[in-house]
Amino acid sequence: MRGFLARSGLIAVAMLGLAGLPAPAAEVSLTVPGASKGFTGTLRDGSLSVATAAQEDATAQDLLAAAQADYARILGVLYGEGFYGGVISIRVDGREAAEIPPLAAPAAIARIDITVERGPRFSFGTAGVAPLAPGTELPEGFRPGADARGALVGAAARAGVRGWRDAGHARATVSGQDIVADHARARLDAAIALAPGPRLRFGDLEVRHGRTPSRVRDERIRAIAGLPTGETFSPALLDKSANRLRRTGAFRSVRLIEADTPNPDGTLDIEARVSDAPRRRVGAGAEISSSEGVTLSGFWLHRNLWGGAERLRIDALIGGIGGDGGGEDFRLGARLDRPATLSPDTGTFVQATIEDNDEPDYDERKAEIGAGLTHVFSDTLSGEAGLAYRYSEIEDDLGSRTLSHVLLPAQLTWDRRDDPLNPTRGLYLDLTATPFVSPDKGSAGSRFHVDLRDYLTLGEARRVTLAGRVQMGSVAGGDFIDLPADMLFWSGGAGTVRGQGYQDLGVDLGPGITVGGRSFLGVSGEIRAMATDRIQAVAFADAGFIGEKAGGNGQSDWHGGAGIGARYFTPVGPVRIDIATPLGDDAGSDFEIYIGIGQAF
Repeated sequence: MRGFLARSGLIAVAMLGLAGLPAPAAEVSLTVPGASKGFTGTLRDGSLSVATAAQEDATAQDLLAAAQADYARILGVLYGEGFYGGVISIRVDGREAAEIPPLAAPAAIARIDITVERGPRFSFGTAGVAPLAPGTELPEGFRPGADARGALVGAAARAGVRGWRDAGHARATVSGQDIVADHARARLDAAIALAPGPRLRFGDLEVRHGRTPSRVRDERIRAIAGLPTGETFSPALLDKSANRLRRTGAFRSVRLIEADTPNPDGTLDIEARVSDAPRRRVGAGAEISSSEGVTLSGFWLHRNLWGGAERLRIDALIGGIGGDGGGEDFRLGARLDRPATLSPDTGTFVQATIEDNDEPDYDERKAEIGAGLTHVFSDTLSGEAGLAYRYSEIEDDLGSRTLSHVLLPAQLTWDRRDDPLNPTRGLYLDLTATPFVSPDKGSAGSRFHVDLRDYLTLGEARRVTLAGRVQMGSVAGGDFIDLPADMLFWSGGAGTVRGQGYQDLGVDLGPGITVGGRSFLGVSGEIRAMATDRIQAVAFADAGFIGEKAGGNGQSDWHGGAGIGARYFTPVGPVRIDIATPLGDDAGSDFEIYIGIGQAF
């Protein structure tokens, strides 16, 4: 007897050992009589057996576990599509998977046959949620006579609770449900009862620290969040407070949690749980152009400088290395931002920049210092305005001179793009206006610039994207000799017209005198098509206009360029390479190459 048990134990151990070895690929068949290819495909996508059989290292034990789990997974798909009387059979080499003991898996599995009898599709007999807050909209398909898809029941319950919460009833919940499937009539009756609870107001924001306390002071967390204590509870306002904390960049994670129990005075306290982001961050970038040369850039960022979520960023750039025109350009800048200074959405900043630009038609050394306010109007709209002083030393075709200006820069940005590095849909609009005064020259004027971009992705596969960009600029006031060279407009190069030389187009005021224009119009269009999951092919065309006068009149000219490119997608963004040629008489006679990270716009 003991010998028999020993031999049985050895056999069981051997079977388990064999079950743990990688098995030859099993064939999985899925049969759904009377179903469309789309429905069958939905079931196949939800099948764990199909996914497991496709894995090279899947063992027989893995395949059996997947087959046994598929009963519940397939049943969930059937319920989701409104089939509540389905019959599922999953046979593993001819045996029903549910009848095979998990610890007695066969040593190898060659075939899994899945057969699904859907039965009739159920429709809603009754479909109700009560009571409902005024204005609550339930899912369109949750109504008598409609297909009784299982997901609609949950969606209707969530919509009902959300309606009460939006009305200030923070503790609204589902208090009961009566769901009955009538198989004889293929009907599903669903009645959901809600308990709205009392209408509440926001209480205090309580900061809770984990094992590692946040370096941001509690009072600054409250000031940044700007929780509207005393106002009627609103999920949207709660999300807004959380987003204020997130956009400071000081935190890795932010959670605002509602208290379980309201206070006796009808308020509901909120608990803030935050986790700090790394205090320091560095980054670098590089771009290469056959005409502009190599541009190297980098930054150093310090978060939460003094415990108030302040952010100090230092940027450095060296450009024009090995370029065809001009020499090297240098820039060093620093900016300190403090959020929630005047209000939760209004912060302050100070910044300073020094530059030395050796461009094809001018040399300029400048220093600028300024301060101002930032304001976030919404998740997509933000702006800033400030006061700055600028000193410039310029050498160009007009001679050598020094200039000083007091600036009043203002900027408004509306960004609805889905991804700044690789946008596929949404609008982007950036408006800048900079009134200026030159105390030493006694002149005044203003500079305007508009950058509008739009993106549209076509088809259900979403593999072709149309991208368009329009840039417009104008400088009014002051003589050319009283204006810094980089406040005027030039066209040509990666940021304006690819295929043309860097800053190739300006305004000729006379023999040997070329300056930037007072007006600028740039138009760009791209067609981006995914060739594979990682490679994108691009065709593009750009055009640029430079005018002598602010309104575009006087001496003026157009030029254009076109080309093709490719994008290789990496975790940090698409790597870009473009090859372009000028349009017009020089088409095909000269080419420019551009390499960088991110889309061209």
